[in-house]
Amino acid sequence: MATVIESIVSESPGPRDGVWRAVTDGIAAVGALTLRGVASVGAAARFTGDTFAALRDAASWLPQSLGQMWSLGVASLPIALFIAMFTGIVLALLASYSFTGAVPLYFVGTLVEKTITLELAPVLTGLALAGRVGANIAAELGTMRVTEQIDALETLGYDPIPYLVVPRVLAGATMFPVVVAAAMLVGVAAGWTASVALLHLSTAEFMKGLRLFFQVFDVQYGLVKSASFGFAVALIGCARGLKAEGGAVGVGRAATSAVVYSAVFILVLDAFWAVTWLLGREAVQ
Repeated sequence: MATVIESIVSESPGPRDGVWRAVTDGIAAVGALTLRGVASVGAAARFTGDTFAALRDAASWLPQSLGQMWSLGVASLPIALFIAMFTGIVLALLASYSFTGAVPLYFVGTLVEKTITLELAPVLTGLALAGRVGANIAAELGTMRVTEQIDALETLGYDPIPYLVVPRVLAGATMFPVVVAAAMLVGVAAGWTASVALLHLSTAEFMKGLRLFFQVFDVQYGLVKSASFGFAVALIGCARGLKAEGGAVGVGRAATSAVVYSAVFILVLDAFWAVTWLLGREAVQ
């Protein structure tokens, strides 16, 4: 009996074995996560490359483009303008609260113009459209995938990339700046209205502050940034939708992941443009 107990004790893992197993399991988990990340980046790069290569097949994507521009762009105007209107009002009121007794109130126009055109109109509109456009694309293509409509297209000889993906990506990249430009105008106009009606600031004073530091670069920066947002949102929505599987549950997951990834990429791209373009412009000046 004593011999059996001694053999069991000698074969049981000691403290060092437990620590070593935990270390190796941790390394294995990190390695697996790294491999999945690299594979995801590779798949995304390949999908993006296939999308650009499909631009040569204009006969497939051109007839679909106008309809997608209307659906993704023009139909998104109400929600974008609604957000811009209240953003402009709140910015004017916050500027007045911050400047009271320290800075002339005509700087309200400066703050409203700078924040709307450089940051809030592109980012807030992009995040709102990530929910509307990204989820819509992912759900539409995901439904086509799980109901085997895309398989039928491939059977008939149609490549789904130029026929389904390219029109949506082009519509996102071209119509997001249009929607953001309208949001810029409405946001500044709402800030002006709030300044005149609520802050008792004259139109001349508001326009003085607006023109004081206005640069064409402000609008250019916001529009270029919004084009990259539209490209990313549409591309992510297409990628997640084409990978959907498992019926209605899979379509729901694809739509949810498209919104989440789109929002994350919008914020990453926002930081990217600020670091590469704004800081680069300041360095040149």
